[in-house]
Amino acid sequence: MTNLWKSARLTLETIKWEHSIFALPFALTGAVLAAGGWPRLPVLGWIVLCMVSARSAAMAFNRLVDARLDAANPRTKMRALAVGKLSAAFVAGFVLVSSAVFVLGAAMLNRLTLQLALPTLVVLLAYSMMKRVTRWSHLVLGLALGMAPSAAWIAVRGSLDARIVVLTAAVLLWVGGFDVLYACQDFEHDRKVGLKSVPQAFGLTVAFWIARTMHLAMVCLLSWLVFLFALGGLAWTGVATVAALLIYEHSIVSPRDLRRMNAAFFTMNGVISVVFFGFVAGDVLLHK
Repeated sequence: MTNLWKSARLTLETIKWEHSIFALPFALTGAVLAAGGWPRLPVLGWIVLCMVSARSAAMAFNRLVDARLDAANPRTKMRALAVGKLSAAFVAGFVLVSSAVFVLGAAMLNRLTLQLALPTLVVLLAYSMMKRVTRWSHLVLGLALGMAPSAAWIAVRGSLDARIVVLTAAVLLWVGGFDVLYACQDFEHDRKVGLKSVPQAFGLTVAFWIARTMHLAMVCLLSWLVFLFALGGLAWTGVATVAALLIYEHSIVSPRDLRRMNAAFFTMNGVISVVFFGFVAGDVLLHK
């Protein structure tokens, strides 16, 4: 049991479990918009469980299939699977258990969430293979996280409203943009081993402009979302704050200086998702 617990803890550290914060606030935004306030507590609980378990399955699968690539990459060569601190069998079991928890959570919500559970898992797991297939794998990752607000809407309503798909598109571009930036760190390695990415295909300078364009489009989509739901001043303040945070994120990294990439990627993007949720939830609750 001691070894099992150590392996489980190491796996959670490896998949950076705490970074569920990226997509979870956007899922909660979708849930609040769907409910016109706070969803019922059981529904909220199952949504959170589904989010965390689905991301855990996807990240563990990513580490599993990329173990050899990680071992050859100077940036990732010390990851637990790459150095043999975790066994492939244990991580595969973790993927299966996390996937089962996700399906269970979906089943506890409603029929449509259960019907969509397996297709959702396919998208989440498929991302790990996309860098071997297309330079636009960043958008597949964006879709994987971007499904969260639409999935949360379905969890609350049992159906899909086209308006919430605007938030899915916004999250898709947000994640795609910051993943393009993050991939700049592996520019030389990806070219050497033949992995595909926007930086590998177009170079760092063009990759930065593509990421900036994606993030500009994200702000436009968030503005459209606020308009579609007839939200008020708090929500508009949230959009403005997100825009300011994105500007700051892009100001601390450049094609010539990637040293602060972790701050831009992990810290700022966690703040962005929480801030937007806070303003939108506040607006919805204020006018309830």
